[in-house]
Amino acid sequence: MAEIEIHRATADQAGTLTALMHASSAYRGEYASILDGYTIAPHYIETNPTYTATRSGEILGFYALLDAELDLLFVADQAQGLGIGARLIEHMLAGARERGLDSVRVVSHPPALAFYVRMGARRTGTIPAKPPKIRWDRPELRFDVPTC
Repeated sequence: MAEIEIHRATADQAGTLTALMHASSAYRGEYASILDGYTIAPHYIETNPTYTATRSGEILGFYALLDAELDLLFVADQAQGLGIGARLIEHMLAGARERGLDSVRVVSHPPALAFYVRMGARRTGTIPAKPPKIRWDRPELRFDVPTC
């Protein structure tokens, strides 16, 4: 099996990243409304550090760091459980350290809370629901960025 590689996303991958995001089973049912009409634009990728995890040229996951906040993190359903999410978090934290950040904020949807805690984030609060698009409270977490 080919190794997972992490690379900076390119603007021409915007459609692929949007499709991966919308295909996520984590955002079906009650959580689907947050993605309604949401697309990842080429300009977003050009202006925010966005990275893909690929194997044999296939994009299996990605993340985007917006200032000191993990704005997006998705792993394709068929790639769940392969350690790709952990690799993306490790890469994100290394990049945050290079940028001089001491922490990275995450506002998660509830099903991802356990994943972020396993990856080392600590819960710092709760972001209240914002109906009609976001009808649930969201966990707020923070990763401390290692210094070495």
